[in-house]
Amino acid sequence: MLPYRAVRTGDQDGLVTLRIAPATPDRWSDVETAFGARAKNPDSCWCQRFRQPTDTTNRDALWAEIRDSPVPVGLVAYVDDRPVGWTRVAPRDALPGITGNTVLRRVLDDDTAAWWVTCVMLRRDARGRGIGAALLRAAVEHAGAHGASVVDGHPVNVAKLRGRPSPAALFTGTVSMFTAAGFHEIGRTYPSRPVMRRVLR
Repeated sequence: MLPYRAVRTGDQDGLVTLRIAPATPDRWSDVETAFGARAKNPDSCWCQRFRQPTDTTNRDALWAEIRDSPVPVGLVAYVDDRPVGWTRVAPRDALPGITGNTVLRRVLDDDTAAWWVTCVMLRRDARGRGIGAALLRAAVEHAGAHGASVVDGHPVNVAKLRGRPSPAALFTGTVSMFTAAGFHEIGRTYPSRPVMRRVLR
């Protein structure tokens, strides 16, 4: 699949040029850059939270997925060719941490063609520019191109939290991001945790 077309997105300093591309093996160093300071720790999450545990580091597990998967498991966002963000989007059935979650199962229907967004991660200087919503829209396009019926996610409703959340607590994305990307709520697992969906077919 070719990289997504460049789009213009706004921030407090004006418009920036954003490009979003699949996380293919030749872009591995860009994935690492997009992870920011967390990339220094091979045992930070590296988008393995909802996967089966392995006997290797989380970093190496993600690299193996990106290297070996016939369909890219994530997307990288670039501002002026600099990697600034990452999202993982994959078939829900490939994520046992989702399919085996009892609370989520009360909300989700059985659909082998459903895909899931596990995270939306942005470097600090890329936040507040609409890049998260753009990544989500690209994730929907990517999933749809590979047969997804719906794309779901489990973002945080910041307005329902007590106090100011840390960026690390928002790794699944925020309701405002998902709403801007055309998702709607289908249920909640907790007052601050809706499940949101984009229907594709």
